[in-house]
Amino acid sequence: MAKSKSQKIAEKTIFAAFNILKEAGGEMLGKDVIEKIRETVTFDEYENDRLEKTGNIRWESVLRFFTIDCMKAGYLRKNKGIWILTDEGETAIKLGQENLLKTATELYREWDGNRKKQITKEGVAEKDITEENTHQAQEAIISQYEEQAYNGIRNFVISKNPYEFQDLVAGLLKAMGYFISEIAQRGPDGGIDIIAFTDALGTKQPRIIVQVKHKPNDNISSDEVQKLAGTLKRNTDVGIFVTSGTFSKPAIKEARDSREHIELIDFNRFTSLWQEYYSKMNDEQKNLLPLHPIYFLGSNE
Repeated sequence: MAKSKSQKIAEKTIFAAFNILKEAGGEMLGKDVIEKIRETVTFDEYENDRLEKTGNIRWESVLRFFTIDCMKAGYLRKNKGIWILTDEGETAIKLGQENLLKTATELYREWDGNRKKQITKEGVAEKDITEENTHQAQEAIISQYEEQAYNGIRNFVISKNPYEFQDLVAGLLKAMGYFISEIAQRGPDGGIDIIAFTDALGTKQPRIIVQVKHKPNDNISSDEVQKLAGTLKRNTDVGIFVTSGTFSKPAIKEARDSREHIELIDFNRFTSLWQEYYSKMNDEQKNLLPLHPIYFLGSNE
């Protein structure tokens, strides 16, 4: 049977995405993966055409649609805009461009079971990939919207200066029920940006020492975690390290092995906590990073 145009597009874009993720160390923002594909893969006029109803580029829509196969096959994971290549996915690269997608699709069909309607992927992708006529298409749409939402929040936070990000962290801690005793002003802070307690007068233990780093494109090193540990002078002190970026693996190990309790909050965890405690914030706190929840029909899978 001759391959459909959508299948050919999916084969080369999925294969390219997997290799890009592998070269990046296994994970990357989905929008950056797509941009890298745009820079490295050649597309013809049909593949670069915009779908009439959505305005999306055809090859991008096909790629997102078929990433659901890869996720159900265990080759790929998505978490708040980040695409993560699993060990199984990295191994699947060895299958080659054609067999990688074929295997992923077979595993997806096994997971999906008997469909109520026999709709081919060609039919969905060629007509309108945004139509909610299959569970797979719906998942692809929701995944895309989640990525867009995540990227919007990330860009908003990136635009803040270090002191504004510090205020965001303080606002979150207040919403979580902590009492802020001190917030560092401009100038040397001795490695302490925020001091918080579990009671209004600070008479109860522990004292919470917070280090805040606004480094959205960087990994926090183990040395920086060690410096935070050095600021915990009391036996009952607890350290929290918050970054708008990520933590290196040595930094995570340093916090885990530290004699003192040090909690790490990277950007993903920060946004999750902000969403979780958003309803408990006052208007002033909400305005620091305003959100608007939207609910989609889910599934029982």
